[in-house]
Amino acid sequence: MPHPHGKKYRDAASALENGKLYAPAEAMALVRQTATTKFDSSVEAHVRLGVDPRHADQMVRSSVVLPHGTGKTRRIAVFAQGEKAREALEAGADLVGGEDLVKKVQDGAVDFDVALATPDLMGTVGRLGKLLGPRGLMPNPKAGTVTFDIAKAIRDVQGGRIEFRVDRFGIVHAAIGKASFDDDKLRDNFTALMDAIMRAKPQAAKGTYVKTVTVAATMGPGIHVDPAQASRLSAG
Repeated sequence: MPHPHGKKYRDAASALENGKLYAPAEAMALVRQTATTKFDSSVEAHVRLGVDPRHADQMVRSSVVLPHGTGKTRRIAVFAQGEKAREALEAGADLVGGEDLVKKVQDGAVDFDVALATPDLMGTVGRLGKLLGPRGLMPNPKAGTVTFDIAKAIRDVQGGRIEFRVDRFGIVHAAIGKASFDDDKLRDNFTALMDAIMRAKPQAAKGTYVKTVTVAATMGPGIHVDPAQASRLSAG
């Protein structure tokens, strides 16, 4: 039977000790070494939390500014009109509009990675909930993507602000950089993410909050990080 993983993956996986929980700093060095793609792999963290996201009071959703960004250029759409639309264009938004942009998105033009909106347009943007919600693109005041300070929101996104939320299995998935980042940059970004996840802990969460932490490069093996050490990382 052919092996489900290629040789590069197997070689990368063989560098990992089976069942070992790695210290965060060691994991960041290993994740770069185990990147197997020719292109500059993204590095992602997957954090399984002891919450039941079916209960609203256990939902974990927030945002964090990664000190070194994600390494990706992201297309930004802004739902705004008048003066705020001009402000968004000047700040470097890729798509700006009100009713017209809502209509374009309804017609299937979702060629952006982040959506921002001014509060006065949320009534109109609300119609896109079914389209944008499942993709994690719906503007949300909690995540800082619904605001009148649109220029700052755009700068934050360009500067590495990411949103995170638990999926229905209680797992947070977040990009923390690229394999080309040095260990320190990855470690800083990972620390910022873990710190933000700890701050977002719902009061209703019982028992162990951070259950498992895995980091992996695109198409690379998962590296298990010691969840206790990861929980203590502080960006303060």
